[in-house]
Amino acid sequence: MKDALEQIRASALASLAAGGDEAAIEGLRVRYLGRKGELTTVMRQMRDVPPDERPAMGALLNQIKDEIEARLGDALALARSGVRATRAAERLDVTEPGRRPVLGRLHPLVQTMDEIVDVFRSLGFSVAEGPEIEDDYHNFEALNFPPDHPARDMQDTFFVSGDLVLRTHTSPVQIRVMETQRPPLRVIAPGAVYRHDSDTTHSPMFTQIEGFMVDKRITLGDLKGVLTYALQAVFGSATAVRIRPSFFPFTEPSAEVDIGCFNCSGRERSCRICKGSGWLEILGAGMIDPNVFRAVGYDPEEVSGFAFGMGIERIAMLKHQIDDIRLFFTNDVRFLRQF
Repeated sequence: MKDALEQIRASALASLAAGGDEAAIEGLRVRYLGRKGELTTVMRQMRDVPPDERPAMGALLNQIKDEIEARLGDALALARSGVRATRAAERLDVTEPGRRPVLGRLHPLVQTMDEIVDVFRSLGFSVAEGPEIEDDYHNFEALNFPPDHPARDMQDTFFVSGDLVLRTHTSPVQIRVMETQRPPLRVIAPGAVYRHDSDTTHSPMFTQIEGFMVDKRITLGDLKGVLTYALQAVFGSATAVRIRPSFFPFTEPSAEVDIGCFNCSGRERSCRICKGSGWLEILGAGMIDPNVFRAVGYDPEEVSGFAFGMGIERIAMLKHQIDDIRLFFTNDVRFLRQF
């Protein structure tokens, strides 16, 4: 038994000298002093020791047990002090200079939209919103698109289900406002619209601002005056504005509105922006068709009005000379930080 006790002491002291973390030290305690530990097993064999040898053997056993317990305590304290030192090293040093957080900023499309909205607010226009999933009546029929009208093919519509579609323009908001309010009205309706189209200048989702004014004796001159003021506020007071005939189902007469090229002023045939024409198409407009007034219960003999619609992406692309609309939606921080 004496030899077994000496072997246990040598093994335990060697293992404890090697050190380790708290879990390893606890494992050594269980190995040597646990209920089924090596030293505990030897202690249970004391009854087999001759009576005259028991006092000396008991004293040796207690000596080894006390020595192992002492070394276990030292090893455990050392392991815990190492953990505390590691944690202290990892603790936040409040004396170190902090990192300044990167501030966010408005997306260039939001900046452009806010600028345009502010211009029309200054002219007394209010802002209205409507659902992005529209029924066929508000998106088409009330705007003078009968079911078999060929102009529906111009819209490249996303159909949801039944007669529900993703709105192809913000013009349905015009119908919804006029259904619930009476003239005089001056309203703009910004928001996302959807068309099945995608290339460097078109996106399946893009942003429009619809605007309209309805009252007695509203004329094409009012339309020209409002849009000239607004476009010169956005692109500069020296910007030339022209109106030329066009077609839209919901306006009559209809017009395309152009601005003079701010890059070459029409003097460069090789201008990459206007392609030498000197003009840039910027929005569509016109006098509200009488059929639209009838759809909302207005008397076209009593009131008149104009409407217009512009794409925010196109205006932002022109203002900042961006040649690919997809840059607005790829979330490239290097691009967005420029605005």
